[in-house]
Amino acid sequence: MDILPQLIVNSIIAGSIYAVVALGFNLIYGTVKFFDIGFGAITAVGGYSVFFFYKKLGFELFTSVFFGVIIAGAIGYLIYRLVYSPLRARKAKNMVMLVASLGSFIIVQAMVAMIFTSQFQTLSRSVGTQRIYDIGGGVITETQLVILITAFVIMLLLSLFVEHTRNGKAIQAVADDEEVAKVVGVNTNKLIGLVFFIGSAIAGLAGILVGFDTGIEPTMGMALLLKGVVAAIIGGIGNIYGGVAGAFLLGFVENFGIWKISGEWKDAIAFGLLIVFLLFRPQGIFKR
Repeated sequence: MDILPQLIVNSIIAGSIYAVVALGFNLIYGTVKFFDIGFGAITAVGGYSVFFFYKKLGFELFTSVFFGVIIAGAIGYLIYRLVYSPLRARKAKNMVMLVASLGSFIIVQAMVAMIFTSQFQTLSRSVGTQRIYDIGGGVITETQLVILITAFVIMLLLSLFVEHTRNGKAIQAVADDEEVAKVVGVNTNKLIGLVFFIGSAIAGLAGILVGFDTGIEPTMGMALLLKGVVAAIIGGIGNIYGGVAGAFLLGFVENFGIWKISGEWKDAIAFGLLIVFLLFRPQGIFKR
């Protein structure tokens, strides 16, 4: 069997997952200009929330996913209100914010592990019964098709929100110059709280999608965060379409890069691509 079609399908699936993570990270970073490591742990919150409602309590699938997304968004918002907002009010430097976000990541990850244990879990109730589609010789599952569609739907909805709503335009103003936005009457604290809620909800959705595809564990967040960050940087930090383009480029480079070598090189290839962009095109594929 020719492996090329499957490599292309695998690249698209990986790119779709990275795109969802990059969209949420890009929204937050583009607005507040600091690297939120805690964002990674929120992916596990979304995944385990669905695990609790869907598999433990027996809720319907869409109800469980809805609760998972809302809980992830609420936890992200709570972290902002309790940790980041007071630090920002004191004019804390980015390094202080970075350390605080690392602390948030560790606390959330530890709480998830304490509540649900560190055992690997799957979200699907019926493993092995998914529909499988053949696309030009490549195989894709029903869940992976949903991941692909979700990535583009989130991109479209986020783009419409940022470009065509009052809050979205206010977010752009804060991203451009927060002090000027305050002068013209924008409630920046409230607006950034909304950004953290939306970005964290997207992170939770990413964790849910990964959970239905491969499974969940408390430590899943760091790997997803790093790939989302790489995708956002090479695509163009703060650019919605750039983040998606970077995610798919990363997915293709990773999967084709390990075609003839061990899969253990995948992460090295990803960060090698990041270094190349930082050296020769630091603004990414698309400018802000």
